[in-house]
Amino acid sequence: MANKQPDDAELRARLTPLQYQVTQQDGTEPPFHNEHWDQHQPGIYVDVVSGEPLFSSLDKFDSGTGWPSFTRPLEPNNVCTRADRSHGMARTEVRSREADSHLGHVFDDGPGPTGLRYCMNSAALRFIPVDQLEQEGYGKYLSLFTPPGS
Repeated sequence: MANKQPDDAELRARLTPLQYQVTQQDGTEPPFHNEHWDQHQPGIYVDVVSGEPLFSSLDKFDSGTGWPSFTRPLEPNNVCTRADRSHGMARTEVRSREADSHLGHVFDDGPGPTGLRYCMNSAALRFIPVDQLEQEGYGKYLSLFTPPGS
């Protein structure tokens, strides 16, 4: 799939320095000192660069790590993984498919039903609360948060 990432000058102008460092330079933000680690409001998380839907609050859990963690992606085709052997560790990096943003890493020590822990950087994510999904263009996800029979 073609990379639909804006050019570097546009990204530097649009993103905060931390967002740029995380998404474009494979950085990691500090644990417990980031925007979404303790976010409990219902909604979805999208790529801060492209807006592609990535994760849902319905799959978010407190991993105790200080970063937002999810059991699975909202749209599996919007994320891709690759081996990461940096920092003397063997990990699996998670990136957004469309913009190729570095999001974080996935580990196999998560809870059910998947046993996975998608440990993401808040700086790579933009949160869209349920009451703003329609106006932000993500209305198709409203049904996830609507009780059956409503």
